[in-house]
Amino acid sequence: MGIISTDKNKITLIYNSETSLGKQTYGYVSASKKDILAVDTSKTNIPGTQWIEIANNLGIQISELVNKEHPNFQESYSANVKLETNDWLKVLDNHPEVVANPILILDEKFYQIENPSDFVKYMDPDSAGVSRNPAKKKEK
Repeated sequence: MGIISTDKNKITLIYNSETSLGKQTYGYVSASKKDILAVDTSKTNIPGTQWIEIANNLGIQISELVNKEHPNFQESYSANVKLETNDWLKVLDNHPEVVANPILILDEKFYQIENPSDFVKYMDPDSAGVSRNPAKKKEK
């Protein structure tokens, strides 16, 4: 059992409201009919244990959560820097703006959002309140 709460009736979005991708993804998620827990990394510190759980559930290394091309990262590190897990956690703690993508948690599944509309493909259209194919209408 993880420390991050998961619920089939709730969407958790971890995003940065200071990025275009974060703002747009939040817009898509907020249109959903489900309850939303939005965690804005520009305002809320995420503990290292939660970053580890997120990376594990995504099936990636902590370093893959970091956008190594972000100017704030490049100011302090080279793009091919080799850091230990604790060092990557310090980067995320001190520079939350370098998180590569918003993270979506649905049920017990974790997703990295690379495009705001990616949210739709992970949702059941009826529960999301969005349609995957607006041209099709339900027949009665």
